Amino acid sequence: MVELYWVSITIGFLVFFVFKKFYKKYHLEEVTTSVQIKSQKVVDDSGPCDSQNCCKVSSPPSRTTSQNKQQDQRTENCIDQTVTDKNEKVVIVYGTTTGKSELFSKQLESQLIKSGCDTQVINASEFGSNIEDKMKEMKKCVFIVIISTYTEGTPPDSAKWFYTWLSDMAGDFRVSHSMLQGMRHTVFGLGNSLYSDHFNTVAVDVDSFLVQLGSSRHHPLGLGDENVLKSVNGSLETDFEEWKASFLSKMSGQQVKEFEKEDTEIAEEFDSEEEEEEEDEVMDIEDLGKKRPTAETNVGPKEMVTPQLRKTLTKQGYKIIGTHSGVKLCRWTKSMLRGRGGCYKHTFYGIDSHRCMEATPSLACANKCVFCWRHHSNPVGTEWRWKMESAEFIFQGAVDNHRKMINEFKGVPGVLPDKLTEGMTVKHCALSLVGEPIMYPEINKFVKLLHKEKVSSFLVTNAQFPEAIRDMDPLTQLYVSVDASTKESLKKIDRPLFKDFWERFIESLKELKLKGQRTVYRLTLVKGWNAEEMDNYAKLVELGQPDFIEIKGVTFCGSSKASSLTMENVPWHEEVVRFVKDLVTRLEPTYAIASEHEHSNCILVAHSKFKINDTWRTWIDYDRFHELVSRFHATGESFSSLDYMAETPAWAVFGCKEQGFDPQEKRWFRKGKAEVNVEGGCG
Repeated sequence: MVELYWVSITIGFLVFFVFKKFYKKYHLEEVTTSVQIKSQKVVDDSGPCDSQNCCKVSSPPSRTTSQNKQQDQRTENCIDQTVTDKNEKVVIVYGTTTGKSELFSKQLESQLIKSGCDTQVINASEFGSNIEDKMKEMKKCVFIVIISTYTEGTPPDSAKWFYTWLSDMAGDFRVSHSMLQGMRHTVFGLGNSLYSDHFNTVAVDVDSFLVQLGSSRHHPLGLGDENVLKSVNGSLETDFEEWKASFLSKMSGQQVKEFEKEDTEIAEEFDSEEEEEEEDEVMDIEDLGKKRPTAETNVGPKEMVTPQLRKTLTKQGYKIIGTHSGVKLCRWTKSMLRGRGGCYKHTFYGIDSHRCMEATPSLACANKCVFCWRHHSNPVGTEWRWKMESAEFIFQGAVDNHRKMINEFKGVPGVLPDKLTEGMTVKHCALSLVGEPIMYPEINKFVKLLHKEKVSSFLVTNAQFPEAIRDMDPLTQLYVSVDASTKESLKKIDRPLFKDFWERFIESLKELKLKGQRTVYRLTLVKGWNAEEMDNYAKLVELGQPDFIEIKGVTFCGSSKASSLTMENVPWHEEVVRFVKDLVTRLEPTYAIASEHEHSNCILVAHSKFKINDTWRTWIDYDRFHELVSRFHATGESFSSLDYMAETPAWAVFGCKEQGFDPQEKRWFRKGKAEVNVEGGCG
């Protein structure tokens, strides 16, 4: 019995020590939390860094991964609060698509330098084959990653190698998970919660990979949201400012108790959720996003245009009306004021370019097209949830601002007095400035105000709101952008927010077919992207049966980090003509080439019903249209596109020597920096 007693005691001690070792190794590992940013007091970082407390933090390593949520996450405090030695280096790595991450990195660098910290900013693209050595060199640094999430949850092109390397190392069982032990990191992600399946996934993954490789989390993961409706602080910029303020607070040795409390509360919330999930289930980060407080839930509908966005758009020449509308002077308006020719709408449909107002009642869009000449400075959204101004307010603001911009050309050399006088009276409105005008809840009321003042309406939609197209009252001309002919290429080019974007696109074309007034497909050719899908384009034409098809070569508006387009993607006019001729062979005899505007690199294909007695009638009788639309609103009497057509002048017909340039205007050719005045057309 005595021997059995001592054997039992021995086994008990062995079990105790084994259990203790297991507990330390697994039970006390850090929790991975996606801490949402809360408003904090702004830190005064203008003074010198505290000699005792500058940028010095160390903490025990932690290992976890967003792919393996079955690992325990029960540590009470996942953020190390220890302040260490003095002259420690801070490294900021950024991965960017539009340049925003780079901007944030430099802003943070500036403030860290003011605080006396030795700071270095690195583009993730600078990491090459020696990335492992470089990362090990940074083990004693405070390592900051500021990175955006691109299409389909992928990292920016500049950060692909950096992201892939971290992913491979973190997932390779042969790699030591203490590789980056000693490093302290923090990550800030730039994303848009409208892309719900991939909101900030890159930032979440990078944070997780670093922890797996032995780095300890120096400061909570920050998730910035471009969607102003869901952003905790109202915008991506303010999300970053709040995260940055709390980070600088930490770096200077000041502890923000409220922030620490919030970290613990969210960590505990995640723990309780984890206990309810199955062991092998991957945590959906979007489920966490639904529970965070947002600016919308706190203060009601937000303004679409944030102060930063207003500043950006104003710098680009926009006149912002209220909180969601804008107007801008088109370059062709300026051109015709000088008698130097009008836009392609002047050639195709007979508008007076100097009397055309380019505006939008909604700066928001449901796509992020690669060829967007606004460089994605406008907001995005899938439904109207912003504060809204009345149609009367927007109409009056648009007209007033347009007239002010026209009046600024008084006395400008080259401006023709008679054109300037005419330009003060708006005759046409192109609702194609930016965004998705059909999203505006009072769009019908706005268009009715235009028609009441004898202003024609040319509205462009991106074919993502079929119900709005169905409910749209008569317009002078309704456009649908057809940027690609297959689901795959449309997703690649338009980068839509809607998950059912293709179904919405097809339904929009079907609704267009049912409209009684003039309808147009607008195709933008991007060389190497969408210019090879002839048969599919022909099928889409059959689906919507538009009155006209405008085919235009993409315009290169200078380098933009928001797009990978270059001059190589811009087709020559001859290439556009070749594409159109090839397309028309699949549409004959129903469609034929009617007109061209060589200067805009644009071709018009028209339905054969607009060719009467061998004469094209693509122009618009605007007086007749206003008479018909007024009768429609008064009596409900419908009318068709054939009721207000007018004859196309000879110089505007395809094949003529003018190539769409009005001979009454003077074309200016650029030679280097000089300009030469040439009478007549193209010659």
